[in-house]
Amino acid sequence: MNSDKPAANHLRRDAEAAAATFPALLVEAERIAQTVAAGLHGRRRAGPGETFWQHRPYSFGDPVSAIDWRQSARVASRLYVRENEWEAAAAVYLWRDPSASLDFTSLRNVPKKRQRADVLAVALSILLSQAGERIGLLGEERRPFHGRGAPSRILEALMTANQEGSAPPPAHPRPGARVVMFSDFYSDIDAIEASVRALSTSGASGALVQICDPAEEEFPYRGRVEFRDLESRDRLTFGDTGALAASYKAKFAAHRNALETLSQAAGWTFIAHRTDRPAQHALLALFTALGDMRRWSA
Repeated sequence: MNSDKPAANHLRRDAEAAAATFPALLVEAERIAQTVAAGLHGRRRAGPGETFWQHRPYSFGDPVSAIDWRQSARVASRLYVRENEWEAAAAVYLWRDPSASLDFTSLRNVPKKRQRADVLAVALSILLSQAGERIGLLGEERRPFHGRGAPSRILEALMTANQEGSAPPPAHPRPGARVVMFSDFYSDIDAIEASVRALSTSGASGALVQICDPAEEEFPYRGRVEFRDLESRDRLTFGDTGALAASYKAKFAAHRNALETLSQAAGWTFIAHRTDRPAQHALLALFTALGDMRRWSA
């Protein structure tokens, strides 16, 4: 049994670290969301659709105003919520790359890509929940979250997600759904294109949010540098790293252009965001794009 103690202690430390991060991320997401919400003050927001779709059992997080009291009175000990057509079909589904690639940061005062992705996802959830939207996780069977509790439940699900793989999972959302993917997208471009094409074919619109560290764009390295792969134990050492800068930047630009091209071909939005820049800029662009998608699909 003693041989299990190191592993157990390591798991406990990881769990405590994740728990400590949870409230800090929520506070940051709230701050960013409120900053963007203040900028959106006075803009019209579409309300729920008028076409009835179905009744469903009340679940935690649903607003009391959504309860259909007449329908609930017909069944003892159960409350029912009235869903209109766009509410049921046009949920927003989020996906955040779970791979170790997002654990990179080049500077102490710059957040890891994973932290920025989570903050953006939760801040977006706050804005969407305030607008009466439903928010789900792409590829998961659970019902989309709704109401005030949605942002914290989204963050909890993201922080407990499987940390393997970097490609979006297979998913078949309802026609009219909107999908947002947060990743650095440093994976096979054909796999990304296939995922976007499949979602687009199913009737979903969406956005790719590429989150990068400033060093990944600028490649500021000089002299002898050792690079370590966060997803494996592979290491590469170069004696004159500066000589690689031009070639690296050209390939980086080509990969980003390919992401932009496949997004445009599917009618999706592409947003590039650096972790050393204000998160609210990306959040505002994303929230505005989602609003345009809803009007376009209505």
